[in-house]
Amino acid sequence: MSENLARQFLIREDVVFLNHGSFGACPRPVFAAYQNWQLELERQPVEFLGRNLTETMRVPRIALAAELGTVPENIVGLTNATLGLNIVAQSLDLKPGDQILTTDHEYSALEKTWAYVARRTGAEIVVVNIPMPLTTEAQFTDTIIAGMTDRTKVLFLSHITSPTALLFPIERSIAEARKRGIWSVIDGAHTPGHIKLELDALGADFYSGNCHKWMMAPKGSAFLHARPEVQGLINPLVISHGWTADSKQPGAKGAFGNSPFIDELEMQGTRDPAPWLTVPAALDYRRDNDWTSVQAHCHALAQDTAHRLGELTGLAPLSAPEFCAPQMVAMPVPDCDVDAIKDALLDKYSIEIPVFKWQDTCIVRLSVQGYNSKPQMDLLIDALTDLLHLKGAAERRVS
Repeated sequence: MSENLARQFLIREDVVFLNHGSFGACPRPVFAAYQNWQLELERQPVEFLGRNLTETMRVPRIALAAELGTVPENIVGLTNATLGLNIVAQSLDLKPGDQILTTDHEYSALEKTWAYVARRTGAEIVVVNIPMPLTTEAQFTDTIIAGMTDRTKVLFLSHITSPTALLFPIERSIAEARKRGIWSVIDGAHTPGHIKLELDALGADFYSGNCHKWMMAPKGSAFLHARPEVQGLINPLVISHGWTADSKQPGAKGAFGNSPFIDELEMQGTRDPAPWLTVPAALDYRRDNDWTSVQAHCHALAQDTAHRLGELTGLAPLSAPEFCAPQMVAMPVPDCDVDAIKDALLDKYSIEIPVFKWQDTCIVRLSVQGYNSKPQMDLLIDALTDLLHLKGAAERRVS
């Protein structure tokens, strides 16, 4: 993208930042709005965190609901998707012998969450291996449905996977889960602001996503979406001012006049709500800067870079292009010391990018955001060619 757009971000100029997917990055105008909210809090903390907070917290719900194809009553503002998914996982009534169906592509923190839940409840985790490379929707869906049994109580899937940067076609799996009475729980950490998301149409029982990644809101802004029919299943991890003794009764209200689902989760003692309150500013920034066009450019740059590296390594991609996250791609590289390569990329080339081993595959996971450029992609290719000795490998294949 243009240097002008890069200057709108706070990324250090001496770092080639190719890891937007981990924590995101906040544009300057959005960060300024975030600081303004923090300043307002400090000017009159009692008014801000007391008398006005219920109404103030409603504004982002309204804006985000319109963006994500739902109604404000179905979403609640949280600090991160891991928290939202923990709330769900620890609220569901699971018993010994119940099965939690998931895949081998899930985020490690959530793998630990379900392991904790299984240990506490006696439920069993069933992991299905998604056939690779992922090239058809049926290949994914048939694998998921084949893993369902009469003991399956939860279907847990990432929408966009963290280690492999795949865009899973989850729609039919969710519909099948609903038909069988299986709760669907979706990890949408990488999805808001990355792809078009219509939560009500998707139909998942529970969906938690981050606003601080691809939506570019400040760190500490996320949401949990729950269908109205299942909101009563949710219990807060922390009991605080939003809780009421009759919250599970039909038609009950939370302590602050919203539903128990909203009040019990949002009103949990003293915390800085500024990241959540800045979500509307992040949405405005995207609209003001034609972010659809920016994303299309980033997608093309990501796919071109992955193709160039694949030609050098001779390694096949993990999926067909349509199942790759638009602005993030996991690029297989030859077997290597992943920690040494990651450190060398940062120390020698000032490139910040994840390098890790997933199953038996060494992966460099590239994120491309509006502040990135073609010269940065060229530097990454040159650096990997050097560190992985790819020129020699390519020459041997040609000969």
